[in-house]
Amino acid sequence: MQENQSENQENLEQAADAGSDTAATPEARIAELEAQLAEQQAAVLYAKAEGENIRRRAMDDIDKARKYALEKFSGELLAVKDSLDAALNVANATVESYKDGVELTVKQLSSVFEKFNIAEINPLGDKFDPNLHQAISAIEAEGEPNTVLSVLQKGYTLNERVLRPALVTVSKAKSSS
Repeated sequence: MQENQSENQENLEQAADAGSDTAATPEARIAELEAQLAEQQAAVLYAKAEGENIRRRAMDDIDKARKYALEKFSGELLAVKDSLDAALNVANATVESYKDGVELTVKQLSSVFEKFNIAEINPLGDKFDPNLHQAISAIEAEGEPNTVLSVLQKGYTLNERVLRPALVTVSKAKSSS
């Protein structure tokens, strides 16, 4: 037991000698450690503030993205609206000039749709797909059942996600009477 105590005493003296190289007195060592602690606390506060700033900037970016998400699309639609307004302001319009104007406006709108990945669903003659089509009625007809016979209203997708399903009439097998 006494041997362990003397061994511990020697270790403490060696540690004190080693510590004396870096700090002459315990007070100086304490001051050095307090300075290191203050430096580390400042670094932690800086990192915390920087993290908070990044979070706040990200929230601002998300808010702006949500607020102005339709800005480009809306800008493109303004040209279509201008064309419609111009058509209404024509003084000596004929049915033919209106038809030409409407065709040009439809082309303009189709161009906007294409630019923003809005695709038309016009399934005439296709197999009925409940993911893309909404059947309004079924009519007995020749040919394969569940084929789209008529399109009452075209559907649309946005980046391959259905915005509105196409309203269709489908064929059903003739009942055997």
